[in-house]
Amino acid sequence: MSLVTAVPAADSALALRHFESLLGFETDCWDVHDALANAPHDFVLLDVRSHALFEKGHIAGAVSLPHGKIIESKLAPYPASTVFVTYCAGPHCNGAIRGAIRLAKLGRPVKTMPGGVTGWLDEGFILETGGAANSD
Repeated sequence: MSLVTAVPAADSALALRHFESLLGFETDCWDVHDALANAPHDFVLLDVRSHALFEKGHIAGAVSLPHGKIIESKLAPYPASTVFVTYCAGPHCNGAIRGAIRLAKLGRPVKTMPGGVTGWLDEGFILETGGAANSD
């Protein structure tokens, strides 16, 4: 028996509920890219890294709002129903989760994009450079 099978796989019905529920919490780089390029813009993409990192390279169309600066007054321009998608540097960074927690505590709908900048680049997509879309 390997370490993979030492703990049995979950029952299929439980696995289905678990994996379906994950899509309520996260999206991926490909779906975000496709939505930004083709679909109606029905979410706000938040780069929750520092403004300095945002300026060095970010996803076109993203708004710079570091996770530690997510407060109600910064969200005032957005209707309460606005879905936010947070991203940070990549899978080695928990900033997207920190941002999602802050948004959820403020009662805002939120998903994370777990791959972040690393995943975006891995998919072959490009980053934009330049100033932060929001300021402190």
